[in-house]
Amino acid sequence: MTILITGASGNAGGAVLQSLAEQGIPGRALIRSERELPAGIEPVYGDLNRPDTFADALTGVKGIFLLSGYDRLEEMLRNAVRAGVRKVVVLSSSSLDGEVTNAVAAYHHATEEAVRAAGLEWTFLRPNSFMSNTLRWRDQLAAGDEVRVQFPDVPVSTIHPRDIGDVAVRALQGAHDGEVLRLTGPVALTPVEQVAILAEAIGRPLTAYPMSRAETHEALHDSMPEPYAQAIESFFGDGTIDETTVNTTVSDVTGHPARTLQAWAKENAAFFV
Repeated sequence: MTILITGASGNAGGAVLQSLAEQGIPGRALIRSERELPAGIEPVYGDLNRPDTFADALTGVKGIFLLSGYDRLEEMLRNAVRAGVRKVVVLSSSSLDGEVTNAVAAYHHATEEAVRAAGLEWTFLRPNSFMSNTLRWRDQLAAGDEVRVQFPDVPVSTIHPRDIGDVAVRALQGAHDGEVLRLTGPVALTPVEQVAILAEAIGRPLTAYPMSRAETHEALHDSMPEPYAQAIESFFGDGTIDETTVNTTVSDVTGHPARTLQAWAKENAAFFV
């Protein structure tokens, strides 16, 4: 079956492309401009916010890996049904463990509900925070060896994007229809522990500076719209979602253990140099 990957230039979509290529499964990558793609993956030039730009590319597609929160979703899903698409795997969010009224959970919930209503087979992936979020520290590391970390006492079982990719490919091949899969990494680590792992991988004596709640509040509200800052502060500051608990979903679905942060840091050490 041919798979269409939306968000193909991002961390999760790129990981799905890698998993497809490794398994020799044909894929089409929805991208806005030319870029290098894995062997066996065809480019589709279009914009997920504008379903008309890639409607023709749905011909022959049997499964879609779909990101949440884009415009004209119902139109895209109607196009998919007409083209004969059978399955949609949605990259949703752990935020749906809590109230769906906050800004982050709301758009993931809306996407899930639209897919449910479209009459297609579906699987919803609700992963924890990505290990690749560690890349947000790059600018700080360019200035020195101190990393300011938010919510320093909150352990999170972050997940390797490739594990999301591997689970998504299994679901796109017809497994886990009608299931909501919560995805975690193999161990819960505080941000301070994450910095120590990164330091070992890149060979630098990094120090974590634990930000206070007030400092974190100010940093979040300076870096993103207020509704999203409020949601993140609620998730990790007030504990309205649980990203600490570890489950075995990745290994249960894929047959291999969830990848570690040590592995991710070694694979991506060059980005921090």
